[in-house]
Amino acid sequence: MALTPEDVPVATVTDGSRVVPLESGSTHSLTSEKDMIKTLLHECLQAKEFAYCPYSKFRVGAALMTNEGNIFVGCNVENACYNLGVCAERTAIQKAISEGHMNFRAIAIASDLEDQFISPCGACRQVMREFGTEWDVFLSRPDGSYLKMTVDELLPMSFGPDDLRKKKVFRVHNGC
Repeated sequence: MALTPEDVPVATVTDGSRVVPLESGSTHSLTSEKDMIKTLLHECLQAKEFAYCPYSKFRVGAALMTNEGNIFVGCNVENACYNLGVCAERTAIQKAISEGHMNFRAIAIASDLEDQFISPCGACRQVMREFGTEWDVFLSRPDGSYLKMTVDELLPMSFGPDDLRKKKVFRVHNGC
């Protein structure tokens, strides 16, 4: 059974992010993991509907939740010059960063793959890693089932910002 918009609360847009209403005129952060997952799955499925993928016909949507409870959605956007396309996960992350959010709680990803969970590409895994290793990634299927992983599990032994500050064996003499 596919997850439908009726399965979760409708979100409202505020400052480019989405906050789930608790009552009329008030908002709350999602404290229940079940509510968070349900909302993220709903939002990434909706984001998938806006995918621009005339070449691959492979729609992907993502919903990213900040530690403060804001949700940023993204979809894949292809380009005739193939390497200029942007994945849904990176779109959502870049939207959040452009609004001043850099601490993430979770991201959910949706596609039209019927028999397997959608998995982020290597570039998206590295971009996620830039913002930590211990936040959750929900890989979903259209029926609403999902697999919960962390960024660290998706990209073990990763390279990140801390590695750039580590002591080096030698200094390059070209100004670096």
